[in-house]
Order: sequence, then C-alpha cells, then structure tokens
Amino acid sequence: MNFLTDKKLTIVGAAGMIGSNMAQTAIMMGLSSNICLYDPYEPGLAGVAEELFHCGFEGVNITFTSNIKEALTDAQYIVNSGGAARKAGMTREDLLKGNAAIAEEFGKNVKAYCPDVKHIVIIFNPADITGLITLLYSGLKPSQVTTLAALDSTRLRSELAKHFKVAMDKVENCRTYGGHGEQMAVFASTAKVKGQPLTELIGTDALSKEQWAEIQQKVIKGGANIINLRGRSSFQSPAYVSIEMIAAAMGGKAFRWPAGTYISNNKFDHIMMAWETSITKNGVILENVKGTPEEEEALEKSYKHLCELRDEVISMGVLPPISEWHKLNPNID
Repeated sequence: MNFLTDKKLTIVGAAGMIGSNMAQTAIMMGLSSNICLYDPYEPGLAGVAEELFHCGFEGVNITFTSNIKEALTDAQYIVNSGGAARKAGMTREDLLKGNAAIAEEFGKNVKAYCPDVKHIVIIFNPADITGLITLLYSGLKPSQVTTLAALDSTRLRSELAKHFKVAMDKVENCRTYGGHGEQMAVFASTAKVKGQPLTELIGTDALSKEQWAEIQQKVIKGGANIINLRGRSSFQSPAYVSIEMIAAAMGGKAFRWPAGTYISNNKFDHIMMAWETSITKNGVILENVKGTPEEEEALEKSYKHLCELRDEVISMGVLPPISEWHKLNPNID
C-alpha cells in the first residue's frame, strides 16, 4: 500500500468512537505508514488496536500507548478528539469548562514533547475555543493548528440535496462561517444547486423563504439531531472530515470545506473561527470571505458570540488576557 508519508501521525482520543474511526480512515486513505494511537483509557485503547490489527492492513506500523509523552514524541501530525462528548440536551458550549482544561494540558504537552509538529487538527467541542487554547499553549504558529468546522457546511449540502431531491454532488460550494455551534453564519450566496445559484431559488416555489429558514435551523441543530437519532454524538462524519483535513496538511488532496483557523485582522481579532482556507504542507492560507450584507451581519454576530466564549475562558483563568498572549506564544501578535 502506498502512503502519503512515513512521518508519525498520532490520534489522540483513539479509544473513542471518533478516534477509532479516524485511525481506520487514515489507514484506508493511505495517509501514513506510522500511526500511533493514544488514549488514557487503556482497555478501550487496546481494544481499538486489536480491531485494527484484525483488519489485516498491509505496510502500516500501528502502535498504541496511554503515555502522552510516548504518543507525542516525534509526532509530525496530530488529530485530537480527546475531549468529553456532547450528550442529549447539551450544547457545545456546555462542554466549555472541562474541555478547556483538557485543551490547555494538551497544548502544554505539545510544546514539551513535539514542538516540531507540522500540523494539528482539533475536534473536541467547543472546537473554536479548544483549538484557540491549544494554539496558545503549544507555542505553534497560527497556520499549524486548525479545527473541525466543516460539518456545518456538509450538513447544509445534505439538507439542500434532500429538499431538492438531487444527489449531493449536484449541490456545490455550501458554506457556513464563524462559530461551529448555535451561532454560525449560514451563507446562501456561495451555493449552487444543479448549477443554479441558491439565491435565485430562495423565495420561489422551489424553495420558499420559510423552507430556507427551516433548512438553516436543521443545519444549526444538525449535531443535536444525530444525538436524538442515534443516542450519541456524531462520530463517522467528524472522523472522516478531520482525516481529510490532516491529509491536506500532509500534501494530499485539497480540503474542500471551510476550516476553523486563527483570525486576527481589522474586523475579527484574536479568535478561532470557521473561515475559507487552503490547508497545505506549508500551513493554512486564509482566503477571502465575502457575502451579502445580511450574511456578513450574521458572521459578525457569530464572531461576537465566540468572543464571549473566549472572554469566559479568560475569566476562568484558563487563558491570560489578550494583551499577554504574545508572552504565552510569541507567534501570536
């Protein structure tokens, strides 16, 4: 089997459903011949490793450990799903306190054990905040840390495809930006259905304004719907899409969706949020995000919500005041 790289890829949280799916997906997609599984829950981790051994994959060295130093040492790529999962009735923000502490510890461990890591993808919620915390404590460059934000865009494509009764690949360039949560900005101006701009369809018999509003709500509540249907938070889609992200960072196929990335410009400052990006071997490149006045207003609202969460983390003492971020991580202005 041909692999993109022989550099070490570490899956953090590998005993969980997302982590175990990430490991299998990474192998099946031919990402790395050197995969390390980490989880503090040893029995579950050993079980995942056994399952992967039983798959009979060729040409890949699968190791597993509950020692974080061993897991991170020499790691060049990391995907981390190692936070608490969301349960029924919980929002992503409900997970803030516990997962913020996990992100802080992880960032410090990265700095201590693998400061030369090339790229990290953070999945556990609220990913915008846990990714920001990881970035600050790891000492890495903003271009080296991304978060999973694409599921909102894939869910938008799914809902539009179901509504119009077309194959999903007939729905193009679906985009949501800002927060990965209840306050996301859902863009219509970028999307096309069978080549026709979505904006030309909204308000017609094909898609009334009321139906469009319902679709937006379904996208916003997409994660909660999975919990209601399956009795647990989603794991297949975050596993697959996050591995697509790290594959792009390894120099593989271009990533097709928005990614959570660090933004600090004249309009949005000192925040991690879903944005249009290119993920490359040399890091994340920010692209332009342009919408209608209404869409840009929604994006600003989403940004303000993220700022509130960020400031809450600062008040908790997990992060220092923004004025001191450069001292914590010299790569942050």
